[in-house]
Amino acid sequence: MSVHTAARRLALATSLDHPSIQPDDAYLATSLERLGIQPIVCVWNDPAVDWSSFDAVLIRTIWDYFKHHAAFLDWLDRLDRLGVPTINDSALLRWNSDKRYLLELARHDVAIIPTRLARAAELPDVLATMPGQQVVIKPTISGGAWHTLRGSAGDATFAQAVTQLPRDYDYLVQPFVPEIVSAGEWSLLYFNGAFSHAVIKRPAAGDYRVQGEHGGSAEPARPDDSTLAAAERALAAVAAIGHGDHAYVRVDGVISKGRFLIMELEL
Repeated sequence: MSVHTAARRLALATSLDHPSIQPDDAYLATSLERLGIQPIVCVWNDPAVDWSSFDAVLIRTIWDYFKHHAAFLDWLDRLDRLGVPTINDSALLRWNSDKRYLLELARHDVAIIPTRLARAAELPDVLATMPGQQVVIKPTISGGAWHTLRGSAGDATFAQAVTQLPRDYDYLVQPFVPEIVSAGEWSLLYFNGAFSHAVIKRPAAGDYRVQGEHGGSAEPARPDDSTLAAAERALAAVAAIGHGDHAYVRVDGVISKGRFLIMELEL
């Protein structure tokens, strides 16, 4: 029997807002089919999907997981029980789904944007220790600048906005890094542990968010050796923490005062 008559089935996990193969994945889907692997797009929280019918699940555009985090963790547990592997690994996905991992990276001597963790009720007290500073506040479980605020600690309007944040989340409080606007945010892409390519993402005029849905843009760029070294130190720390096996990684960071600071690892 040929490979093509016994095609393996790979679920491309996505979200309800992205229920079809995205342009970024079109070439991947064609390549998989040539290899005798059948790519099938599945919404991750669709109860009608029979996940046991797949050989593996490739985690792709599940861009609403942070809005349904408990359900997301339950879904990963279900795949584990079914014995269906995920790409990346489910343990890594759990760890990476909560941005508290930044604090763990810092304990492994990875340079991150200085970060404080606070419950919603604690935010006013934390901001009181940072008078006049430009800060960014975001949930530890979030994406796409969801429930993210930027403002000046001590400003009355900003303080009022902070009180409107959902009360049942924990938050990261970070100083705003102006180089995100002036120089852009780097994204370095790694596949099977090897550096592939990078882009610089820039916010729209008057904004600080680099995501496309907020008007941000991206262009190819070549990082220098020190930036590559900093990204690879972060990946080495992930491995030391116990998550060394990953098929793909995006390392996000900003160069501030000559130093590459990790903003996020997308695993």
